Amino acid sequence: MNRPPIQRWISPRRLRPRAGLNGNLNDPARGGEFRQPTPGGDTRADSDAPGGPPATAREPRAVPRLDAGFRFRALAWLLPTQLLAVQAAEVNLARPTAQQYTWHEQERIMFVCLDPATWQGREYDNHSTPLSAINPTRLDTDQWCRAAGLWGAREILFVAKHTGGFCWWRTDTTSYGIKDAAWKGGHGDVLAELSASCRKHGLTLGIYVYPGDDTWGAPMGSGGRTKDPAKQEAYNQVFRRQLTEVLTRYGKISEVWFDGSCVIDVSDILEQHAADAVVFQGPEATIRWPGSETGKLPYPAWNSLLRKDLKTGTSTAAHGNPDGDAWAPLEADTTLYDHHWFWSAANEEKRKSLDELMDVYYKSAGRGGVLLLNSTPNTDGLIPAGDLKLYEAYGREIARRFDRPVAEVTDQRGETVELPLPEPTLINHAILMEDYREGERIREYVIEGLADGQWRPLQKGISVGRKKIDLFQPVLVSRVRLRVTRAAAEPIIRRLAVYSVAGVPTGALAGLHPGAQGWRTCGTWAVRDFHDGRAALTLDLSPFILQPGQYEVRFEPTDGKRAFRIAGATLLYEGEEATPGLLTRLEAPNSFNVNRTAQVTKETRSVLEVELTAENGSDCEGVVKIRPQPAE
Repeated sequence: MNRPPIQRWISPRRLRPRAGLNGNLNDPARGGEFRQPTPGGDTRADSDAPGGPPATAREPRAVPRLDAGFRFRALAWLLPTQLLAVQAAEVNLARPTAQQYTWHEQERIMFVCLDPATWQGREYDNHSTPLSAINPTRLDTDQWCRAAGLWGAREILFVAKHTGGFCWWRTDTTSYGIKDAAWKGGHGDVLAELSASCRKHGLTLGIYVYPGDDTWGAPMGSGGRTKDPAKQEAYNQVFRRQLTEVLTRYGKISEVWFDGSCVIDVSDILEQHAADAVVFQGPEATIRWPGSETGKLPYPAWNSLLRKDLKTGTSTAAHGNPDGDAWAPLEADTTLYDHHWFWSAANEEKRKSLDELMDVYYKSAGRGGVLLLNSTPNTDGLIPAGDLKLYEAYGREIARRFDRPVAEVTDQRGETVELPLPEPTLINHAILMEDYREGERIREYVIEGLADGQWRPLQKGISVGRKKIDLFQPVLVSRVRLRVTRAAAEPIIRRLAVYSVAGVPTGALAGLHPGAQGWRTCGTWAVRDFHDGRAALTLDLSPFILQPGQYEVRFEPTDGKRAFRIAGATLLYEGEEATPGLLTRLEAPNSFNVNRTAQVTKETRSVLEVELTAENGSDCEGVVKIRPQPAE
């Protein structure tokens, strides 16, 4: 949907009618009480403060109109130049449900990854560890919750079942789980203990249940599709039962994770038992993966997208569309050990630095998303002491930088917001927040500072959403001004705050608005490859796909304008056809998006099989290029 940009919005304070101007403004016949209409036609009571959850999930409604006479008299107060800039706010923006809003407000979530792979020093369970060896005698879910609290996480997302099929709750659906292991003599239930600890520590609980299962021949990346079609229906029933168990036995679940999507229909289970939860990937998804495991969002990062893209179950930040008709915020997941999800003594040596984690915070929560940072207990069942020390330093540094603003203003409407400072102060950060319950309205903005009597630009931006952290060179100013230079409707500013943060590394300014990454050649084809006008190519992309993420693959002719087309393409992960949606065509000619959601190891393989057809009977030659999609 194309809409003309909004150059200037007239504040409702400037349009406030004088008594008697339009009769009784509370008269429904005249449009009811005068308030600036929101895109969905909703008007919110003053007591519905931006910091709290919405009373209900609002459905789009027609925008109420002021009567023509009142609009004319209101506009008559304006200068002629202002008259030219006024545009109607009749837009219908995607908005979050109450569940999405509550989840999004958490901002920080801690992953807990524990698996038989931990005992193996691997990223995936190869079933080499006997169940008698899985005995984490010091396992302490209270310690996990304390670790989350150290850095401000408000939810724990627990991997209750990973690719190997091991289940950390007591279930009769398999003989490969904690009830069959040595821990507590087979009487333990880690999920039950974690659920109790989360309630004790005031945390919400999310559940990761991998749709695939090696014990059933439903491999990694399959979405739950079994290699043997004869086993599919039986496994469908097992997985549905497993999902029902974790959603009904352990209290309220706030998030359900289907890593790599889910091809098994569980929509009825989610509707019945997880109505208050957000869902990651799969056809019922209500939140999205950014497209990499860096913990960083690309920018701009939009919460809305087209519903048809969301329904694929594999949509990412690349599908973000400010004019989209569906809302699905972004959850930026990343490891504490670079780049490993599961503990080993060697992996502890790859622990990220505090500076790296702060960069992640700026580019996840600071770009409007939710940060999902990993934790990984060791074989004793405890999060290592070195990890706890880093989590504590992380929480303290976030608080040091952003707990005490120099000045702030909240609950403002309009395209311009000014913020006076108590005295001229050196500042280098600003935080801008929208009341995104009414949709993402801001499309472009600039933050300015009043220095030496002149307004000077400090930082420009595009998307805002829940939160945008802007970092700029230190400048001495007496006032700060936000100007929204383009918007879809009247901006609703939840908060504008400025900070003076000492000790920020100079290099932190780099990469805030990164450019495109370079192409690499991953294959070629020649005239001799064509037979009867067709050529079959097998491209091993493994040397170029070294981490989970999205990659653009482009086919280009090198012998002039000889035309060709791609008749078919198949993506294979570990020799098996990838879940539908992980390979998609892009708008650019002869280009594909390859989405690798699973961890990459020395054993994994990413292969693209393509059939080319020569146009006009003229064979051709060319080159195949690959590049990572921008990850930040």
